[in-house]
Amino acid sequence: MGIIEDKTVYAYSDGSAIGNPGPGGYGAVIKYRDHVKEFSQGFRNTTNNRMELLGAITVLDALKGRQRVVLTTDSQYVINGIEKGWAKKWRSNNWMRNRKERALNPDLWERLLDACDRHDVSFEWIRGHTGHVENERCDELANVAARSHVSKQLIDDLFEQSQN
Repeated sequence: MGIIEDKTVYAYSDGSAIGNPGPGGYGAVIKYRDHVKEFSQGFRNTTNNRMELLGAITVLDALKGRQRVVLTTDSQYVINGIEKGWAKKWRSNNWMRNRKERALNPDLWERLLDACDRHDVSFEWIRGHTGHVENERCDELANVAARSHVSKQLIDDLFEQSQN
């Protein structure tokens, strides 16, 4: 019998916002066998939760074809939204949490749900800032992006429009 080859992609993501809302960024890492790819981007005005979602979306969107993915994050917001079915429930209720409250970040939840549908994704939560190598790297990437010069930051259009 031959060795069964593990074709699982391991992904890690984190988000950051200074001031929340304020300048923010995400950091993400993909590992497949001995290949590693890093992603990060800063935004001039956003929230921590939006960056947590965007980090997860970014790694899933970067993958070609349908992949088996283990996505590790320290964001309970992301984990619970998917694993507890909150995001699917909000979507089925036209992005309402209940009869009076709109769900926050429906644009990004929609993108994350679509990305999860394209792949076989399992989520793993880890406590942040505990020395987990990939989580610490994602945190570093997110914070550097959040603190990057405004000329390198993007505009989180939907968030900024919602603030006006």
